Amino acid sequence: MVQQKETFYITTPIYFPSGKFHIGTAYTTIAADATARYKRLRGYDVRFLTGMDEHGQKIQEKAEEEGRTPQEHVDLLATVAKDLWKKMDITYDDFIRTTEDRHEQMVEKIFKTFIDNGDIYKDEYEGWKCIPCESYFKESDLVDGNCPDCNRGVEKVKEESYFFKMSKYADRLLKYFNEHPEFIEPESRKNEMINNFIKPGLEDLSVSRMSFDWGVKVPGDPKHVIYVWVDALTNYITALGYGTDDEELFNKYWPADVHVVGKDIVRFHTIYWPIFLMALDLPLPKKVFAHGFIMMKDGKMSKSKGNVVYPDMLVDRYGLDATRYFLLRELPFGQDGVFSPETFVERTNADLSNDLGNLLNRTISMINKYFDGVIPTEDLTETAYDEPLRQKIKETIERYEEKMDHMEFHNVLQIVWSLVSRTNKYIDETAPWVLAREEEKKGELASVMFHLASSLRHIAVLIQPILTRAPLKIVEQLGLKEDALAWETLGSYDAIPNGTTVIEKGVPIFPRLDVEEEVTYIKEQMAITAPNEMVDEPEEEEEDSSITIEDFNNVSIQVAEVLACERVPKADKLLKFQLSLGDSERQVLSGIAKYYEPEELIGKKVTVVTNLKPVKLRGEWSEGMILSVDTEEGLKVITVDSSLPNGARLK
Repeated sequence: MVQQKETFYITTPIYFPSGKFHIGTAYTTIAADATARYKRLRGYDVRFLTGMDEHGQKIQEKAEEEGRTPQEHVDLLATVAKDLWKKMDITYDDFIRTTEDRHEQMVEKIFKTFIDNGDIYKDEYEGWKCIPCESYFKESDLVDGNCPDCNRGVEKVKEESYFFKMSKYADRLLKYFNEHPEFIEPESRKNEMINNFIKPGLEDLSVSRMSFDWGVKVPGDPKHVIYVWVDALTNYITALGYGTDDEELFNKYWPADVHVVGKDIVRFHTIYWPIFLMALDLPLPKKVFAHGFIMMKDGKMSKSKGNVVYPDMLVDRYGLDATRYFLLRELPFGQDGVFSPETFVERTNADLSNDLGNLLNRTISMINKYFDGVIPTEDLTETAYDEPLRQKIKETIERYEEKMDHMEFHNVLQIVWSLVSRTNKYIDETAPWVLAREEEKKGELASVMFHLASSLRHIAVLIQPILTRAPLKIVEQLGLKEDALAWETLGSYDAIPNGTTVIEKGVPIFPRLDVEEEVTYIKEQMAITAPNEMVDEPEEEEEDSSITIEDFNNVSIQVAEVLACERVPKADKLLKFQLSLGDSERQVLSGIAKYYEPEELIGKKVTVVTNLKPVKLRGEWSEGMILSVDTEEGLKVITVDSSLPNGARLK
């Protein structure tokens, strides 16, 4: 009997087709795709769903402007979306559209079930409406009289509507939150939902509209259109055939393992959606993971600011792997992150071209030079550095799986690139060019070449969920076949057959970029307004400098132990620290060289802001900030009790 694979069901939101998708939408989808790929590599039976939310007043109005029917309009935009996901190597299993019969028929059925069960009633709505957002608000919800979501003006409305009895399920939902602490991640989002929405009291939700007719009609009352809350959210089960004669997929994959969403739609996915499922007597998804926003240096992406970045531009110019790598390496998943042209180019050069690309090129070159292109697998003489490298590979695999299971993509890539750096250091430690001078060192030289090839193969296996093209290029340059990328080969040193021959001349998989030229190019492209944008963006008011407790909670301050400290050459103010955070190590530069000798800080426990974007100072990357106090005598590093564990978070 064949053992059935463990299933894994992951979804993105279904995206509203407002024209060309920017990198924020791509970010969500790439993260979900990376998780789906990882789970497939681990042997799971994966179902990955994405799609489009195609009903609503804005769609209807835009179609009329363009001289098309709403269906023609969304058909066109669905093709654009699918083309983009193909370019981004998104491996979805299903693309659900809310205009499809399989969805619309079940939405009607679900709505009728709510009515029959007494969860929906008809009444009159009176309040404030934001036309662009198609959202309704009480007066107390407004911010300075404007929409709390987009800051545009609102209109007073009074109209008939169907309402869902949210309050009926509030206590049950709060109990579920408390009994399933893993349901919402990050935890700060859960606290926000409880304190801002559930505890103040859930109000019944308007779930129909009469102001447009492009949507699913309320059964028996066609002047009402079922609104987005019920229409869009139910896609996660209609795509699996829920309620049809064939519920095989639904029975197999539901409940979802994770809904990946942006932080702006957490409320819909963690309050409305769970309550709808409770009303249908269905299991709730196991997790909703809410990631942060991609910000620009001057705030949110906005056409009026000329700072919108489109993923297809990055892919066309720099390749798919560089784009996917940057988005998941630079931006801590779950928190806001900043995109800048400078950081994109510098990160691509430093990590991909210099660190990984040069490691591959050096390895191929040396195997060709010293062993006529054949990776040595026999007559190896162990060097003093081989076992430490193998141990690093083992630790990398263990830590990788732990972080990937929690969608900590930036940490995953940091861990893998720590192995890349360690392998580059291994070359310097073993000095193959010196070993090659003496015939009696031939066995040691052979061992070095074998371990370099083995480390590169492991790196190629590990980066597969995120970099979709480079892994195969790496193993092909090493003379290996695609089966060398199998997840089961991790930790094995038998995956390189005897006689494996590398290519004669390594081909750079990540060409080095001209920083000034490419930064200028990206900025020029950002200034170009994309076609088909459906909603004019409001002018943003100057923001107040105060922060909320949620903003503060997004700052990660951790205890770190100073493992090493040295001065940075030709930089009078900088010290370079190697820090231990318990489960990871990182390099941080600090401008305190005038006040400390490096030796006196080694072994100290310091506090570090760990989720700042990395910066390059005097040719060295700094991945955080050591906290200091500015006194009359100068800067004093904040140290903590030595009993505190490395990596402990300050709260």
